[in-house]
Amino acid sequence: MQLIVLWDVDHTLVENAGVSKEIYASAFKALAKREAELPAPTEGRTDRAIMREMFVQHGLPVPAWDRAQRALEQAGRDREEDLRQRGHVLPGAQEALKALAADSAVCSSVLTGNISANARVKLRAFGLDSLLDMAVGGYGEDSDNRARLVDTARARIHAARGIPLVAPTVLIGDTPRDVRAAHDARARCIAVASGIHSVAELHAAGADVVLADLTDTEDLLTCLRTTLT
Repeated sequence: MQLIVLWDVDHTLVENAGVSKEIYASAFKALAKREAELPAPTEGRTDRAIMREMFVQHGLPVPAWDRAQRALEQAGRDREEDLRQRGHVLPGAQEALKALAADSAVCSSVLTGNISANARVKLRAFGLDSLLDMAVGGYGEDSDNRARLVDTARARIHAARGIPLVAPTVLIGDTPRDVRAAHDARARCIAVASGIHSVAELHAAGADVVLADLTDTEDLLTCLRTTLT
């Protein structure tokens, strides 16, 4: 049976070391022609929602999304080397991605609030992009609702790979928003306590499985296999 696995990026696969906040601040400055006084409200939100909320909390008109997306893309390109120098791959992430990439029954892609261009920047900085089917993921430009990104990814996977829309789907992420998005989209969620949320918090959010980290690849694969039974 085929399986769809959708990975969050920040704090699940990579630690961005504050570069994400700088990307949003730079994009805000380019659009608003002034420095941001308040940090971007991230933590599991999509880029559409983050940029909108930044302008609302500063009391400014929200720019058209196409302009915001271009500003985010430029800011991401400008900071790829900063990310490479300051950030890092989280323990076990590369090994987990390699294991799934080697399994022809699994479509391993991305479900992230980042726009696709910046998801590629973050994963390319650490050589992870080639281990994922980036063309069929769900990204921050697709919707401001994270759950809708799951169905967007499913539709792309079905169109490109022929995997049924009803194939078992698992989100792997680090926040309660990942858990909620998975369940709202009738998917399962493996939550990883590699971000700011503890194992207990992720259990309380309703995650189907909670892992402390990704260092035990075989344990992760076992958890994924249970979705097929």
